[in-house]
Amino acid sequence: MTQLQQALKGVITNEMKIVAANEQVDAAWLRQEIAAGRIVIPKNVNHSFPVRGIGSGLSTKINANIGTSEKHCNLKEEIEKMKIAVKYGADALMDLSTGGNLHQILKQIIAESDVMIGTVPIYGVATKILAEGKKISQLDPEELFQEIELQAQMGVDFMTLHCGVTRSSLSFLDNDQRVCGIVSRGGALLKRWIVDNNKENPLYEQYDRVLEICKKYDVTISLGDGLRPGSGADATDRGQVAELLILGELVDRARAAGVQVMVEGPGHMPFDQIEMNMKLMKRVCHDAPFYVLGPLVTDCAPGYDHIVGAIGGTLAAINGADFLCYVTPAEHLCLPNENDVKEGVMASKIAAHSADIVKNVKGSRERDQIISKARRELDWETMFKMALDPEIARKRKKESESSEEDHCSMCGNLCAVKNDRNI
Repeated sequence: MTQLQQALKGVITNEMKIVAANEQVDAAWLRQEIAAGRIVIPKNVNHSFPVRGIGSGLSTKINANIGTSEKHCNLKEEIEKMKIAVKYGADALMDLSTGGNLHQILKQIIAESDVMIGTVPIYGVATKILAEGKKISQLDPEELFQEIELQAQMGVDFMTLHCGVTRSSLSFLDNDQRVCGIVSRGGALLKRWIVDNNKENPLYEQYDRVLEICKKYDVTISLGDGLRPGSGADATDRGQVAELLILGELVDRARAAGVQVMVEGPGHMPFDQIEMNMKLMKRVCHDAPFYVLGPLVTDCAPGYDHIVGAIGGTLAAINGADFLCYVTPAEHLCLPNENDVKEGVMASKIAAHSADIVKNVKGSRERDQIISKARRELDWETMFKMALDPEIARKRKKESESSEEDHCSMCGNLCAVKNDRNI
């Protein structure tokens, strides 16, 4: 049975006990929240790792995307990126590989991962079709369902499935022109297939089949936002909202089938629209856990989009987002390197922690208070220990260290803390 099915039966699973202990919450409360669909524990029955929970009342989680591309395929590099992401605090990894032996890459990532693994199954199918010289319109829905089942068997914990890109939701883009059109790879692929074949999205049309596969392996569905805005000017338009309404329907159907489900959100969005969007999404999707990319609050900072995403991610998490997908400095430019991965994870980690302070997540305010007291006492070791990135804090301090270690090179003997304390 899935975690949801067991929660509905009143069973507190070992996974629930682990999450409850890590989050410092009551296990019985956690079970109730899982039963209500407000929290999920993405864990495939074929994947063993230290589980984490995502949802209301828990600490904000972080995902890091890794994966090869047709332009750059080096599995060793991706494994190293995976290790860096986990080292600096990622709670999940998505393998978005589109180059090389995709199944072998995914198999190795699952085998070496200490965190939950997510995928976008349509990427692999589309990559194969294009490699064979075919068009996307020639994609056979059977191949897509076979890929979903195969990845579930391999141990994938959550899958992004763009079930809300339908003939109906696409129709709302016809008379509401966008600046950037569709920027989701999965969304664009499915639009191409729907338009060229004049048929409905098979993931929507055969959604019950998707649910059966996911229930069998306890794969958490991450309902993809295929029509998410790709520029601030496109935020909260008809297409985005039309897809969201369909996703709300699909959340209810997943829960009724005993399948864990979360929902993905935008995207690019001006700062003043984030709060409203998060509340709308939570309302329409009956408080399902929300997984957001960014949101990116400006479009004109390529090379610094990890900062842009952290700004939007903090506000999103304060207002209901439960899971932040990191954005790296390479966003919109190139495949991220190892340092980009670290920068992206740290930016999202700062955003998540900042939001958790406001949400009063257990341990978040206490951590800040400990480091503040350590600053007052000029207790460098405690400061390093409680820092989100102890390595960089220790490194920068050591670079400027003098024989007197009770102050830093910024203020020297004019140190306000030192002089105030000596009065």
